[in-house]
Amino acid sequence: MIVVTFLGMDGGQLLVLLVGFLTLLIFLTGMATAFSKFYRKPGPEEAIVRTGVGGLQVMTGRGMIVIPLIQEASVMDLSVKRILIARDGEDGLICKDNMRADIKVTFFVRINNQTNDIKTVAETIGPRRASEQIKLEELFEAKFSEALKTVGKNFEFVQLYTERDQFKEQILKVIGTDLNGYVLDDCAIDYLEQTPLDRLSPTNILDAEGIKKITEVAVHFAHSRILRRFVDVS
Repeated sequence: MIVVTFLGMDGGQLLVLLVGFLTLLIFLTGMATAFSKFYRKPGPEEAIVRTGVGGLQVMTGRGMIVIPLIQEASVMDLSVKRILIARDGEDGLICKDNMRADIKVTFFVRINNQTNDIKTVAETIGPRRASEQIKLEELFEAKFSEALKTVGKNFEFVQLYTERDQFKEQILKVIGTDLNGYVLDDCAIDYLEQTPLDRLSPTNILDAEGIKKITEVAVHFAHSRILRRFVDVS
């Protein structure tokens, strides 16, 4: 009989060593597979929200282990979203001089990338719905529209053109940046024009004042043109 030796070990000892090594290898492979399956890592503009055993936990930048059956994980979108507010016609923005303006303003909103804010949004809205366009409009459309109305009353129509930066700054100031876990990054005035006369209502007191103002400006402009022509002919 030939006795196999390996560093002084006989065949039985070598067999035990091999079995132990294979068992350890299988265990480590299983652990690695389980880790890769249960490990959840968010993208650059995402957060992982975990609920279940251990309570509500959030993670950005790094991943976390999510154990099936006793824990659940959801991805929360932290990227900037746009909310367009448009006011025109009878709903046009009323200025300080009672003239109406057709206006479109885009607001840039996102979930604030801070643990407490992410938790607040996850608890009140839900991680999956938090960045849905319909939900964002439901949350902020009335607030942003009201801010436009409030600030618009502080500017005459011509000032909206000449002082757009101040108009924008006042809108941001009235709304504020802290929105219950969300943050308003910026806004942009995409469109601004005088509301056409045929879309104003003479029976509306404010519109009546606006129509009067527009008529006075038009008459003054016409007189100025006639006067310039007379001077040129002379």
